Amino acid sequence: MGEIVSYRANGGTSKGYLARPADGDGPAVIVIQEWWGLVGHITSIADRFAEAGFVALAPDLYHGEQAMEPDEAAKLLMAMRLDEAAKDIAGAADFLTGDLLAQDLLTGEPGPAAPGTSNSRVAAVGFCMGGSLALWSATLSDRIVAAVGFYPAMQWEHIAPEWSRYRGKSALIHCSESDGTSAAPGIRAAREAIGRAGGDCAVYDYPGTDHAFFNDDRPEVYHASAAATAWARTLEFLRNRLG
Repeated sequence: MGEIVSYRANGGTSKGYLARPADGDGPAVIVIQEWWGLVGHITSIADRFAEAGFVALAPDLYHGEQAMEPDEAAKLLMAMRLDEAAKDIAGAADFLTGDLLAQDLLTGEPGPAAPGTSNSRVAAVGFCMGGSLALWSATLSDRIVAAVGFYPAMQWEHIAPEWSRYRGKSALIHCSESDGTSAAPGIRAAREAIGRAGGDCAVYDYPGTDHAFFNDDRPEVYHASAAATAWARTLEFLRNRLG
């Protein structure tokens, strides 16, 4: 089980769910939420990363808000300020590399030191909305050198990534059939832009899957075998890129 921590971002503090492996250190991963918010499904993914040997931090991009219904989630997504989300994600990368000041300087109270002080590089993994933000995150911070997007759903013109910052970085995209597979215009645009920038981008299609096929809290779309394959590919990718 992890814990809620505070870290410096947005000129103040942000919160997120931090999960560590048994020995307390490991490669660093930012876990980026779906449009529902920092819900149990996302914290459970952070826990799974910790069990696999990673230090995982899931930023709370909605700052305490969560949704249970699609209409509520859509409202939270529309209200999310991308400039603040960018700072939350970049701040999470700084926190995971151990470059922030101690927590007591932020809160006036003792707190855990920044984890993963042996880390100098970070990856981001996101789902749905968070899949797009994860791919975007590698353009926000030099510390984020690898990104994994599960069925990224946001249109790139809304985010305006500076794809040129992908030089020397890597991306992995998992595509559902219902979203149009790797042939979907947004996936093709991201893959081509990353390649032009001098990065590398691997893309996998999962036949017979719906959007959000990794979300085991949604039995109507969850696809166990595809989720297991995507998870194994993600772990292999992250271990290869983060060392």
